[in-house]
Amino acid sequence: MIDEQEPTPDETPRPGLSRRGLFGLAAGVGAAGLALGAGGGAVAATAIARSGTGGSSVHPFFGEHQAGITTPMQDHLHFAAFDVMAGTDRADLQSLLQDWSYAAARMTQGLEVSATGAVGGSPEAPPDDTGEALGLPASGLTITLGFGPTLFRAEDGTDRFGLANLRPRALEKLPAFLGDDLDPAVSNGDLCIQACADDPQVAVHAVRNLSRIAFGRARLRWSQLGFGKTSKTTAAQATPRNLFGFKDGTANILADDATALADHVWVAEDDEPAWLAGGSYLVARKVAMLIETWDRVRLSEQQRIIGRDKSEGAPLSGGREATAPDFAKKDAAGTPAIDAASHVRLAHPDLNDGIRILRRGYNYVDGNTALGRLDAGLFFLSYQRSPEQFVTLQRALSGDLMNEYVRHVASGLWAVPRGARDGSFVGAELFA
Repeated sequence: MIDEQEPTPDETPRPGLSRRGLFGLAAGVGAAGLALGAGGGAVAATAIARSGTGGSSVHPFFGEHQAGITTPMQDHLHFAAFDVMAGTDRADLQSLLQDWSYAAARMTQGLEVSATGAVGGSPEAPPDDTGEALGLPASGLTITLGFGPTLFRAEDGTDRFGLANLRPRALEKLPAFLGDDLDPAVSNGDLCIQACADDPQVAVHAVRNLSRIAFGRARLRWSQLGFGKTSKTTAAQATPRNLFGFKDGTANILADDATALADHVWVAEDDEPAWLAGGSYLVARKVAMLIETWDRVRLSEQQRIIGRDKSEGAPLSGGREATAPDFAKKDAAGTPAIDAASHVRLAHPDLNDGIRILRRGYNYVDGNTALGRLDAGLFFLSYQRSPEQFVTLQRALSGDLMNEYVRHVASGLWAVPRGARDGSFVGAELFA
């Protein structure tokens, strides 16, 4: 992955960086190294040049917003939630976010986590990079970081890092919803990482190395692999299908719809708190699908439950996929063409005060259950300006016909800060 053209930023350790912080990036995270302003342009230029010859897309880590939200959806996901370890202080948390940002800025450009990487360091020391992505391009990798409610105030009320007064008022554990069967072991977390890429090994490599860098400061709480995106974020992308076989995310907010993004996705300057302006809120929900039960449902009933035809994704009121549903239309017998309890109708903005969210979900298959059935479903991810948008929509779906065929088994909410400036790190505003 590293060749003779790669720049070598200053790798001098930051003053005060703990030995724990150095474990994962033995020679790789320094004051000037993190401040990629000096070498970051050259790193990006090298990676983009590589992209041009290798056919892999490259997305910058630094920018106004974090990548991985409006970025064109990649094919694979590795999502991970972390808990900050006991004994970690405010300085350790800050150094962790700096170290993660440094490594993420390199990996998203197709580079190893440090200049010495997997094979360039001392043969008598563990390498800085685990090496399974050597020779692979950036593959459109994006790394998105989020902060959970318990980072600001622990469940026992402790203000571990002096951040309690900066907690967004809206950042609270999601309320219980009808049909929830949540497993606390695979829900929530102080921090989260969303790594998306067009190569699953690249996404896994990113989370593996960020987990290693966190050693002694944060531990992996739970993680989830996803494949086969279930939404699109650009008009050029075809609408994908979920594991029920239906097109998913037809009316998703797209990256070029600046008005919708401002209204529904990005936290505004006059929202609270000010440090989150330009960021968003991320909801993750693991939705288990009762695949075998669904597969025995006749096609007409499947379409009634969803409210769209299975072939093209057109609303049952007629037209094509992009045609707006006509909820007032009735068939010859006087029955509504789109069932009042269908998923499309209950989730539609027209019936929810215009509320919209940006979806970035993925299919998942985690083997089989003890009963020999597929352990599979949707790993739902959505970004919204306020968590209340998701809460309102989820409550509206309490009477959804689809609820007979799904179970919500994991859940979490995180505040996603704005993008980091070149030379800074994600979440720097918390330590100003």
